[in-house]
Amino acid sequence: MAAGPIAKLRVTPLRYFNLYRLLMVSVLIALVLGVPGAGSGRYGNDLFARAALFYWGFAAAVMLGGDRVLRRESWRLTFGVLTDIVFLTVLTYGAGGAGSGLPFMHVVVLAFAALVGQGRLALFYAAVASLAMLFQQSMQWIADNGDASGFVQVGTISIGFFATAIAVRLLARRVIANEVLARERGQDLAEQVRVNERVIRDMENGVLVVDTDGRVRQANPSAHKLLDPQVPRPVTLADFSPALDSVLKRIALADRERVFVLDLPGRQAALRVRCVPAGGQGGHVVFIEDLARLREQARQIKLAALGRLTASMAHEIRNPLAAISQAAELLQEERRAETQARLTRIIGDNSQRLDRLVSDVLELGRRDRAEPELLDMAAYLRTFIEEMAMRDPAVRVRVRFDVLAPASIWFDRGHLHQVMWNLIGNALRYAGPGEEAVRIIVRPDDRATCIEVMDDGPGVDVATRAHLFEPFFTTHSRGTGLGLYIARELCDANGASLEFVDNSPGAHFRLRGMNTGWDETWNGDARSGN
Repeated sequence: MAAGPIAKLRVTPLRYFNLYRLLMVSVLIALVLGVPGAGSGRYGNDLFARAALFYWGFAAAVMLGGDRVLRRESWRLTFGVLTDIVFLTVLTYGAGGAGSGLPFMHVVVLAFAALVGQGRLALFYAAVASLAMLFQQSMQWIADNGDASGFVQVGTISIGFFATAIAVRLLARRVIANEVLARERGQDLAEQVRVNERVIRDMENGVLVVDTDGRVRQANPSAHKLLDPQVPRPVTLADFSPALDSVLKRIALADRERVFVLDLPGRQAALRVRCVPAGGQGGHVVFIEDLARLREQARQIKLAALGRLTASMAHEIRNPLAAISQAAELLQEERRAETQARLTRIIGDNSQRLDRLVSDVLELGRRDRAEPELLDMAAYLRTFIEEMAMRDPAVRVRVRFDVLAPASIWFDRGHLHQVMWNLIGNALRYAGPGEEAVRIIVRPDDRATCIEVMDDGPGVDVATRAHLFEPFFTTHSRGTGLGLYIARELCDANGASLEFVDNSPGAHFRLRGMNTGWDETWNGDARSGN
């Protein structure tokens, strides 16, 4: 075994052993001096008393740090063990030999040395103790005029010394190995827990770990955001969501995964909840997904598929479209009958509709090539209205715009033109014929600019609202169903948002895009244009 882990274990046990040595010798001194009658017999001779006093002095000095002159811990251990063997051997001789029972005190010393020592030193200490006991027995044999009966007992004790050293050393190695393994596994487990917590914390889906009592043991930030608990420090599942707690209680005894949809008040989209049993101890792991985000992902997938069709549609539709348009022009030049003129008009109208469809799809394919710039909304809307008025002069009267504060927006000019053309075109189509039937209001909103487009038409019915931004959905006979869909995609490409607000009483749409702020010295007066 390496010395590193052993060195860490040795400092505190060595001090404990020094304290044991001092207490053990103090008991021997008490037997000699303090207990009446104990100073007679085998413990009453001068050699035993002097050896006990010197041993106590050595133990006190070591306890007070006298062995600190030896810098290395291994040296202090060896010095202390060898000194213990010498004193215990002398005390054994003074007490009358191996029959006094004192040799078994060597076992404690050898066991300690084998527990915290290094490698084969445990066997060295056992060998020294055995030789010391054999030397002591030899001196006893001389003093007893050749009585060799004690050598068998000393040999048995020496075998015990080696057995103790080997057994304790093997046990110490196993304990150290288990401790190192436990430390490594603890570090791995702690690292795994940190990784799991980081993964759960950064997940887009909400995650709750709920025990059998309904207490939430772990919750990531997404769960707080999706459930929006009313209490500042939620502890139980009921604190997060009473509705979710009620559902989970009904399926608490289920031993399989359950999936359900949860509608919460105040949320526009429902939540998809998946409850998975946590294991044998009970409880559940609850995964929460925002269905609005799932729908957005599905929409992006549909958009990617639609983008792949763009090039083929342009080729497959525009080539025959050109031939149809050319044939319509030739028929129109002939002018043989009214039926021919009607057919020519039908061909022309449908050709234009196909051309708009292809143009819209191609525009959708260019959404990722946005080049935003800072556009002043007052100047931009004035130019835009004039451009629309070149095709329909009534626009100057029917459309009114108000810029409530100097506002700018980061947007690709071409993309914004397409978005506004779709929004205002739809508004003019459904608005009344009167003046200011369509209103455009531009106002600052926090760190963004909001563009409100409203008309005085009949509005959007409830059944249609859910499909407003779906591709190819239209309620107009001549529409392609891509106008609002492309408008929102172009807004997304420029970091903006487009949404239907309500009927006011006509349709009310809001475009919200980023800006760089507005002039703080603005006097509050509104600018208007017709």
